[in-house]
Amino acid sequence: MTTPTHIYDVLIIGSGAAGMTLALQLDHDYRIAILSKDEPNEGSTYYAQGGVAAVLDEYDSMESHIEDTLNAGAGLCHEDVVKFTVKHSPEIIDWLVEMGVNFDMEPNAKGAKQFHLTKEGGHSHRRVIHAADATGKEIALTLYNQLNQYPYVTFFKQFVAVDLINAHNIGRKGNQCLGAYVLNLETQQVELFRAKYVILATGGASKVYLYTSNPDTASGDGIAMAWRTGCRVGNLEFNQFHPTCLYHPEAKSFLISEALRGEGAKLVLPDGQEFMQRFDDRGELAPRDIVARAIDHEMKRLGCDCVYLDISHKEPEFIKSHFPTIYGRCLELGIDITTSPIPIVPAAHYTCGGIVTDMHGQTDVPNLYAIGESSFTGLHGANRMASNSLLECMVFATAAAKHIMTQPKEQPIDFTIPDWDESQVTNSDEDVIISHNWDELRRFMWDYVGIVRTDKRLQRARRRVLLLNQEVTEYYSNYKISNDLLELRNLITVADLIIQSAIRRKESRGLHFTLDYPDLLTNPHDTLLVPPNYG
Repeated sequence: MTTPTHIYDVLIIGSGAAGMTLALQLDHDYRIAILSKDEPNEGSTYYAQGGVAAVLDEYDSMESHIEDTLNAGAGLCHEDVVKFTVKHSPEIIDWLVEMGVNFDMEPNAKGAKQFHLTKEGGHSHRRVIHAADATGKEIALTLYNQLNQYPYVTFFKQFVAVDLINAHNIGRKGNQCLGAYVLNLETQQVELFRAKYVILATGGASKVYLYTSNPDTASGDGIAMAWRTGCRVGNLEFNQFHPTCLYHPEAKSFLISEALRGEGAKLVLPDGQEFMQRFDDRGELAPRDIVARAIDHEMKRLGCDCVYLDISHKEPEFIKSHFPTIYGRCLELGIDITTSPIPIVPAAHYTCGGIVTDMHGQTDVPNLYAIGESSFTGLHGANRMASNSLLECMVFATAAAKHIMTQPKEQPIDFTIPDWDESQVTNSDEDVIISHNWDELRRFMWDYVGIVRTDKRLQRARRRVLLLNQEVTEYYSNYKISNDLLELRNLITVADLIIQSAIRRKESRGLHFTLDYPDLLTNPHDTLLVPPNYG
């Protein structure tokens, strides 16, 4: 059977802020395909509440933003990358405003309008520009509406990438990326997308954990595909657990923004006692790893299911105007945050490591780029500072677009890519394996590779993940693929990479905390894993 084929100049896998920014930054003579697993705005960008960190205030400085980022990164940030990112922050905000993003404004001392800036953990100044508590939604919808005006951009909704195509995989010289095999979820047929340049903008892998703030699409697809095609990955042991996710049986993955703590919300125990000052002088505004470990410690010490975040001491109108999304969602669940504290627990939130790239977003494989949360640029080090992630998405998407426009656009016409072959597979009568393995994976990752780790727990997790990988590889070889199978396969790959990375780090630094190695090493270095087919 002939595989349906699409030919484009640029194939973007993922439709969040990173992918859409790159598409908008390219010249209009590039034919661009954007693949989206769900509706284009169902990724992590859409649900990002806090904002974008940028130096916009006369009392702030580039040096201060750089220093704060380096401090949060606990000695592993790449200083050149931090400087590059921070330097480009004002122009990214200017570009977003030009695109039509409506950030919150307030009057200054002279009555003129200026951006309302908030302060989040790790920042020494108010520098987080936002649109109430739904900044990601505002950015995502604005960029999507802009792209819909351009005929050179085509969105493919309900399309899931299966694997990347390399020259050496099809018996040709070189190892440049030529495109991807992609599953059309509506027809359940695999289609071929050929492109001169392929961009992985697939987000992180927090669905590998039982509790997460991320939408269901965050299954590490880009990281797993890049690893299989020969890309190195870096620092995957640094998984950021957001300290404050809503704890409620009907609240699936609902984040309580750090901006509440920036506006004075206090973390309290079930008896109302504040506790953060016992762990860090910065209290609620300490970096996220410290806050998450403090909450985890108190929950285990007391045996309680959650702690609480209390902002009820603020005026009700202030709360409703600054946090309408959080106020509304909590109210739906019977919690009035103007009068009552919010039950919260930590949850997996952000993947600080990822696919190794350079300053242009280029990976180890020619013509393959990675941007956004799927990438490892060196910006975040051992811990991401709040609201630097959307900034990174757009700074490196812009850098990648500029680099692509300096390269040849012509297709390698002599490369014939084989059709997708499913002649040896059948329909599965054992889908229960997928759901069982999915549950087992996410639970042991939470229990053994979570906020606090030990060598024993990590080795236990490694044995289990290798068994799961063996089962799913056999399943993948014998049965027709599905979205659930592809996500499980990718999550198992990324889980193994996370575990291997965590085993290699013999210290506690940033987001990686292990009881067996509580101290810092004198000379820290990145954890780089090299695939068998590298180079």
